[in-house]
Amino acid sequence: MTTLKSKLKDDLTAAIKGRDELRAATLRMTLTAITKEEVAGTEARVLSDDEVLKVITREAKKRREAAEAFAQGGRAESAERERAEGEVLADYLPKQLGDEELGVLVREAVAEAKAGGAEGPRAMGAVMKIVNPKVAGRAEGGRVAAAVKRTLAEG
Repeated sequence: MTTLKSKLKDDLTAAIKGRDELRAATLRMTLTAITKEEVAGTEARVLSDDEVLKVITREAKKRREAAEAFAQGGRAESAERERAEGEVLADYLPKQLGDEELGVLVREAVAEAKAGGAEGPRAMGAVMKIVNPKVAGRAEGGRVAAAVKRTLAEG
């Protein structure tokens, strides 16, 4: 078993013993998603820590999107619950990059792509290939893409 998955299980046990309903429910849901991922496909397998992290990231993104949808639908209580679940999951994710840090990484990637011959808006794919591994798990894809477009537009 991976260390991240065992940490989730240990934290679930602690949350149940501490009667922390929100944390217990969130961790249970996340562990279920991990198990689902493990048995998906033709044969069962054990996920690596990186794969577990991707599942947690996906679950956190679902919580953010659900909170927005509930807020727009006028269901503030449900939106607050989703945000709280997202905060529980955030404890297991790497610290997110700030706008400044992301900008620096994107500018470096753009310079690297230009050195490789990629120019203008068409360089988007080349820049994304360079920058994605550097920001993996620390910034959402849409945010990265927006930063790359801005930087390419600046010239």
